[in-house]
Amino acid sequence: MATLECTTTTADGLAQATPRDWMTPLELTLLGAIWGASFLFMRVAANDFGAVPLVEMRLALGALVLLPFLWRARARFPARLWPKLALIGAINSAVPFVLFAWAAQRAPAGIGAIANAMTVLFTALVGFLFFGEKIGARRSLALLAGFAGVVVLASSKVAGASIGWAVAAGATAAFLYGIGINLVRRHLTGLPPAAVAAATLSASALLVLPFAVAAWPRHAIPLQSWLSASTLGVLCTGIAFVMYYRLIGRVGASRASTVTYLVPLFGVAWAWMLLGEPLTWPMAVAGAMILGSVAISQRSAR
Repeated sequence: MATLECTTTTADGLAQATPRDWMTPLELTLLGAIWGASFLFMRVAANDFGAVPLVEMRLALGALVLLPFLWRARARFPARLWPKLALIGAINSAVPFVLFAWAAQRAPAGIGAIANAMTVLFTALVGFLFFGEKIGARRSLALLAGFAGVVVLASSKVAGASIGWAVAAGATAAFLYGIGINLVRRHLTGLPPAAVAAATLSASALLVLPFAVAAWPRHAIPLQSWLSASTLGVLCTGIAFVMYYRLIGRVGASRASTVTYLVPLFGVAWAWMLLGEPLTWPMAVAGAMILGSVAISQRSAR
């Protein structure tokens, strides 16, 4: 799950320990569990809904949860800003969500969760390639290690079936997240982050709507898939964003971003416990390589 942590106006240096600081690890764990579960819910619902209709539900329900934040800050979102919000929403929400849902139809839930961790590395790479940010030797090595992990993951098989295309879709989604985060940093900084999330999700929902209507399934959708899709939108998108921005406001963006390490762990664990999906050695090796590279990259950035 990509985040918009760069829109916050709270500086890491101003985030001080509070009497409730003991709650931070618990909230980070809960948020990691929720975002990790998003790949489980996509895996359950994607085949019944199809990728595009499922994403439309996710975007619309997530936007509804966040709408009060946008309404409260509506004066700061003039009409001339909305084309930019729509473009960023397509890059940072609509298309990546569709790619992950498409991948969920073809590979275990843990595959998407592991590929999602590449977002941190792609954010650094896009900043270097297109925005003149320095990357340094350590982060360059981290990028190489992360990409090697993706190659290991893409070349593996699960239950005898190749998952290369699903990995490619997940990696492409993470790359788009990297572009989107850089765009947000440069064009939407200073706006209330929860309101920005509501605006981009709303614009994305409108963009995806015609395609979702055209692709809406004609067969009956099981209740389990309806519940999974609803939870994906309300909990894993709307409520999770609210939790994340509250964490940023209290402990700073750098500390809140450590949730990156928990999402793939929970994604794989949920899929293994609840869906009986296997944890293979290539998945474990690739996950370790990607998360290790993310750790090196973030340490270098700080």
